[in-house]
Amino acid sequence: MGDDITLKFRQKLLLIDDNLGTEDVAALKFLCLDLIPFKKLESAQSALDIFQLLMAEEYLNEEDTFLLAELLFRIKCHFLLQKLNYTKERVQEYLPEKGRVSPYRQMLYELAENITSEMLKEIIFLLRDYLPKRQPIVSALELLILLEKQGLLTASNVKMLEKICTSVSPDLLETINSYKREKVSLPQQENTLPIKESAWPGSTKVFSSPQETSIKSVSSKINDDKAGNVIQGISEVNLNLELPAESINAKNESKKLTSYKMDGPKRGFCLVINNVKFDGDLGERRGSCKDAEELERVFTWLGLEVKIYKDRTSKEIKDLMETWQDSKKQINRDCFICCILSHGDSGAIYGKDGELISIRTIMSYFTAKQCPALAEKPKLFFIQACQGKKIQCPVSVEADAQVPELPSVQQRISPSDSIPEEADFLLGMATIDGYASFRHVDQGTWYIQALCSKLQLLVPRGEDILSILTEVNEDVSRRADSLGRKKQMPQPAYTLRKKFIFPVPRDPPPSQQY
Repeated sequence: MGDDITLKFRQKLLLIDDNLGTEDVAALKFLCLDLIPFKKLESAQSALDIFQLLMAEEYLNEEDTFLLAELLFRIKCHFLLQKLNYTKERVQEYLPEKGRVSPYRQMLYELAENITSEMLKEIIFLLRDYLPKRQPIVSALELLILLEKQGLLTASNVKMLEKICTSVSPDLLETINSYKREKVSLPQQENTLPIKESAWPGSTKVFSSPQETSIKSVSSKINDDKAGNVIQGISEVNLNLELPAESINAKNESKKLTSYKMDGPKRGFCLVINNVKFDGDLGERRGSCKDAEELERVFTWLGLEVKIYKDRTSKEIKDLMETWQDSKKQINRDCFICCILSHGDSGAIYGKDGELISIRTIMSYFTAKQCPALAEKPKLFFIQACQGKKIQCPVSVEADAQVPELPSVQQRISPSDSIPEEADFLLGMATIDGYASFRHVDQGTWYIQALCSKLQLLVPRGEDILSILTEVNEDVSRRADSLGRKKQMPQPAYTLRKKFIFPVPRDPPPSQQY
């Protein structure tokens, strides 16, 4: 019986390994650096190697898989948690009590996630005198590891990190400052936690446990002959927990820059993909052309160059995304907007050929890595499509859903999980996951018509996009079909770092031009 349990457990680990890529493995290694000696982790080539090391250190076994669940949660592989009988929500619930990845390691990983390729080049240039001459650095994680190896970065000394972030992107400072504020407010009971020595070979620094051991614990466990070093360490910790002047100045400056820059030579492109007629059993989306026309009028008024594409297959949609991710097209543009009008299912939309394409795939073409010209610039996606099965409606109102006999996506995907794991994205969904959205056969969809109406009303008042979308939610939630029985609730999700505010156009809104 025991052998059978062990075999099933290892089979689960094998399945998880099959679903993890090279970048995922690098992230796992980085998050385990406070738990496993660096020399051992350095030789790990796959997720299975890391799992084996965790089992050898008794961090992972068939009875206790929480650490692995935490690691998968932190690298955003939420879909793999079910293989360990966890959910995203359950892991979040247990993290305060059972979490092992230190706040310091979490901070560094979050920082690395927000460092774009352009930022990385600038940081490497600034630190060239401190880095190995002939060792190529291809990721932010590799850079942070090198800084730790050389003692330029520790849990109690992040000065070097602050300086380079101040020079490259002051917005990154908030991640570091949040970590420092958390260290200051550590509860007293953490004084009793055990300590571990640094995983870095040859290091004389004392690193805290994954729960960040306090000064009292350190001072009580170090030998008398190291008392001088401890006192120096305490002084260093207290000194570094104070926000340096340059950080305060940068933070104050960043407060002034609460909105994305929208005063460039060109506002940007707005793509409108309007799928009306479909191959096979998917019905015609009558009224959708009304939406496309309204989107073109409103976004042209807002200063964007609108491009409309009608009846595109899933492959053609991907080809379009690949075409428009070209940095030459996006250079000197303030933002990028894409509106998709189609049938849909959970986390995906249909091409005219009846093939699904995930919303996450569509958006991923415009990450900072894939489209450097749009790095740190807002990317807005508005999706008018059902996210669930078809609903019976009165004749005057139809649902933007698939026909019942078509297979549905097995795993539901929430809007927040559809957004690429990078900053500066907004995803506006016509409806919440699992539900239908509605379209009047003459007047267009509730969501798109409300969106266009609220943009015309609220942009001249200086409202930001999230406030506008809240108004859209209110508008759509009050609508109903002719019998008053069918309702709809839109849902925005975003990783925006600043307010997105359209400059007020000189011309009156399109609705007032007639």
